[in-house]
Amino acid sequence: MNCRGCGSAVHLPLIDLGTSPPSNAYLVPAQLAEAEQWVPLKVAVCEQCWLVQTEDYTRAEQLFDADYAYFSSYSSSWLAHAQAYVASMVERFGLNTESRVVEIAANDGYLLQYVAQRGIPCLGIEPTRSTADAARAKGLDIREVFFGRQVAAGLVDEGWSADLMAANNVLAHVPDINDFLGGFATLLKPGGVATFEFPHLLTLMAEHQFDTLYHEHYSYLSLTAVQTLCQRNGLEIFDVQQLPTHGGSLRVFVQRADGERRATSPAVEELLAIENGVGVRTAAFYSTLAPAAERIKLQLLRFLLDAKAAGKRVVGYGAAAKGNTLLNYAGVKADLLAWVADANPHKQGKFLPGSRIPVVAPERLAMEQPDYVLVLPWNLLREVSEQQAGIREWGGRFVIAVPELTIL
Repeated sequence: MNCRGCGSAVHLPLIDLGTSPPSNAYLVPAQLAEAEQWVPLKVAVCEQCWLVQTEDYTRAEQLFDADYAYFSSYSSSWLAHAQAYVASMVERFGLNTESRVVEIAANDGYLLQYVAQRGIPCLGIEPTRSTADAARAKGLDIREVFFGRQVAAGLVDEGWSADLMAANNVLAHVPDINDFLGGFATLLKPGGVATFEFPHLLTLMAEHQFDTLYHEHYSYLSLTAVQTLCQRNGLEIFDVQQLPTHGGSLRVFVQRADGERRATSPAVEELLAIENGVGVRTAAFYSTLAPAAERIKLQLLRFLLDAKAAGKRVVGYGAAAKGNTLLNYAGVKADLLAWVADANPHKQGKFLPGSRIPVVAPERLAMEQPDYVLVLPWNLLREVSEQQAGIREWGGRFVIAVPELTIL
C-alpha cells in the first residue's frame, strides 16, 4: 500500500486484528439471517512521514451511511466538553454575532447548539443523514456532504468563509486526508482558526488502546504526522493542548500559512520533542502494541470463561465501536456476554456487528441484576459508573478490559 499522506510505499506493520465487520454496522433483527461483510483490519506505519493508517478495504460511503448509529449527544461528559470548548473559543478569539463558525462532522448538533445559543452564525457539515436530521431538529443549518476542497470552495462562494472551524474526532476518519485539510485552507478567512481534536497516538501506544483501531479510523495521529500533513496543505500549527477525552487526545490549533500569523506556542515544540524522545520516528516504537493486544484478549477470555464456569452473569455496557473491535478480535459471542446496554435508542433493539450480541436499554440492568458489567467504552467509565451506581446495591461490579483486565 502507499501512504495516504505522502504517497510513499508503506512496509512497517503495526498490528493485524484479523477480520471483522465495520464497527458501526449494527444489525437489525431481519439481518440476522444474512451474511455480514467481514474485511481485514490491518494497520501499518509510513516510515517517511510517520502516519499510522489502516489498509484500505472499505469505502467511506459504506461506513458513514444514512443509518449511522453514533450520536454524540448521548454522552453527558461529551456535551459538557463541547460547551466548554465553545466558551473558550469565543473568549480566546473574540467571536461575536459578526463571526462565522463552521463545524466539520457536526454529528447531531452536540457542539453547534452552543454556538447558536450565543447568536453566532454557524454551519455544520455532516454526511450521515441520521445525525444530520437530529441536528436540523435543533434548528441548525446542516449540509449533508463529505468535506474537501471542492465543497469548501462552494461555501466560500456562498459567503461562509470561517473565523473558526471545528473538527472534533474526524481527522482520523477521512480517507483523503490531504483533500480534507486543503478544504480548511480554502474555507478559513486569512485570520481564521481551525481546531482539530483527535486521540493521541502516544496514549494509544502507552495504554495499549488497540480497540480504538477500526475501519472508520483511517489514520492514527501523532503531532509529528499532523504537522507534516498541515504543512503539505497550506496550514500551520500554532498551538496544541493535551486533553483527557477519549483516553487522551490532542487539540491542535492551526492557521493559514499565507494568512495573518499568530506566534507559535512553546507547547508545540515541547510536544514534538516528547514524541521524538519516545521514538515516534523509529520502527521500534511500534513493536509493542500487537503483543499487548494478544495479552488483553487472553485476559478477557479467561475472565469470561471463569465467570461462566462459576455461574456468574456478565453483561456489557456501551455499544461502542471500540467494544466491537475488542469483542470481534477476542471472538466473544452472546454465550459469554449476554447483552450490551446502551442509552442510545438508535442502537437499542439491534445487534452488535460480528458478535451479534443484542443491544438493550439500560433499564435491563436493574431488571436482571447481573454480577459483572463490562464497560466497553472504558474512556467513559466514570460517567457510566456514576449513572449506573445502583449496580453496586446488589453486589454487581464494573469491569474494564483495556489497558488491563480490571474488576472494580
